[in-house]
Amino acid sequence: MSKLERLGKIIGRWFTLLVVLWAAFNYILPKTSLWLVPNISYLLGIILFGMGLTLKIEDFERIARKPLPVIAGTVAHYVIMPTLAWLLCLIFQLKGATAAGVILVGSCPSGTSSSVMAYLAGGDVALDVSIETLSTLLAPVALPGLLLLFAGKYIDIPTASLFLSTVKIVLLPIILGVAVHSIFGKKIEKITHVLPLVSQLAILMIVGAVIAANHDNLFTAATALVIPVVILHNLFGYGLGFLFAKFIRLRDPQRKAITFEVGMQDSSLGATLAIKYFVPAAAIPSTVFSIWHNISGSILASYWRTKSNDEPRTVKPKFSKV
Repeated sequence: MSKLERLGKIIGRWFTLLVVLWAAFNYILPKTSLWLVPNISYLLGIILFGMGLTLKIEDFERIARKPLPVIAGTVAHYVIMPTLAWLLCLIFQLKGATAAGVILVGSCPSGTSSSVMAYLAGGDVALDVSIETLSTLLAPVALPGLLLLFAGKYIDIPTASLFLSTVKIVLLPIILGVAVHSIFGKKIEKITHVLPLVSQLAILMIVGAVIAANHDNLFTAATALVIPVVILHNLFGYGLGFLFAKFIRLRDPQRKAITFEVGMQDSSLGATLAIKYFVPAAAIPSTVFSIWHNISGSILASYWRTKSNDEPRTVKPKFSKV
């Protein structure tokens, strides 16, 4: 095991704590990461290119062979999370950019840290990764459409620009990563061992940039309700995802996978698009979500793992992001 791979494992073990500490540090000294704000989309591109490098043609063939659980999980994700976000905005009477930010993170594809949580919980990692892949590939259409439907009354939605940006930021890096993996094969696998470290560092840089950009707006009356809204959004996402999987009679490992896939969001993408197309305050829900869902996911995975007392039955994921 290389030194970089070992470092990645150490950081991964303490990643949630590091995110919290780094966020606090950037709140105290916002100039530390302010220079990164214009470069957030490039950082996210690096993360998604790394995701593409870990994917193989077989991953897409797996979706084609057993499409129903994958399609069901993806549909559940894109129905439950945006609808929950919209309802919470109505209940808590959120307005403007804050409401748009909550709906934005709710409309994002699944966060790939869910695959790590599914593994730790003894869930079906293959199903988790398949839903994650499909939801990410659908993001250029799903995300602008859902924002227009649910957030149009709060803020102007540049639908066409969002579509093009999501294609460039999300699809192109993934496709490029898959292509490079297909061309170079096993040579790339040596690189994939250090991708978790690259991903973790990029995530920390994005979190720092968003905190720095929102320094003056983080703890104001306008954003005071963001934390409870984000917590409820995530927890209800888990609960409804689990009930949906149980309703369609999936097995226990599959229920765990869909629970995490529904409840965990690609908050890095939400923060990136909020900074690019809306005011910085719209990125606050994504930033809070980024911190919270790693905490809640770890707790839920530990509970399920302790309850089952079984060794994970699926292959451990090689790559993760917020």
